[in-house]
Amino acid sequence: MDGIGAAARTALEDTFARPAAETAFAAVYGETASAGAQADGTVDLDAIFARASAVYDIPEDLLKAVARAESGFNPNAVSRSGAVGVMQLMPGTARALGVADSYDPEQNIMGGAKYLRQMLDEFGGDVELALAAYNAGPGAVRKYGGVPPYEETQNYVRTVAKYAGESVTAGVRSVRTRTSESGIFATSGNDSANAALVEMYLLKLLEMEMRDEDDEDGRGGFGL
Repeated sequence: MDGIGAAARTALEDTFARPAAETAFAAVYGETASAGAQADGTVDLDAIFARASAVYDIPEDLLKAVARAESGFNPNAVSRSGAVGVMQLMPGTARALGVADSYDPEQNIMGGAKYLRQMLDEFGGDVELALAAYNAGPGAVRKYGGVPPYEETQNYVRTVAKYAGESVTAGVRSVRTRTSESGIFATSGNDSANAALVEMYLLKLLEMEMRDEDDEDGRGGFGL
């Protein structure tokens, strides 16, 4: 089903046709947490997107477009369905991707890029279908033989296509860290008072996800 329009499709094709970064990165994803983290608890997201682009051979603009649509580049974002971080990974999907801490921007962005690469490979490099799968799950794309007729998913694909055609800087963001004793989140931003409540909320969402037998792909969209 063609629900996103020719202009959006052209924008996606143009973005994906741009050369991937040629720099080789020796560091392996997952080896260190928040590789770009500064002493003040902030992290340069643009540097992480550049690494993810090179590792998974996905245009940096496309990865940033997904992150902008998913969370607005917020490492601390939690959706109503329990998706976490910059790339909005559901707990089950994060575990499958080897992401130990979805609040860690390095792990989250790398995990999201890895998942998008998997979707691109599964759907023959079709960016539109890969994005639809990222949002609605690959099962839904296979079921409908294209972008599912879900308003959220069709809007999502259009939105990412629009963002991919723009030059965006993700910037420097504050990140959460865990204490070694309690496991409660500490924050370098202004919301440390809510950290314990956030963790309890996430644990509850995880329990709900484990009971949800209908979630075929273990991932939910950010909820545009």
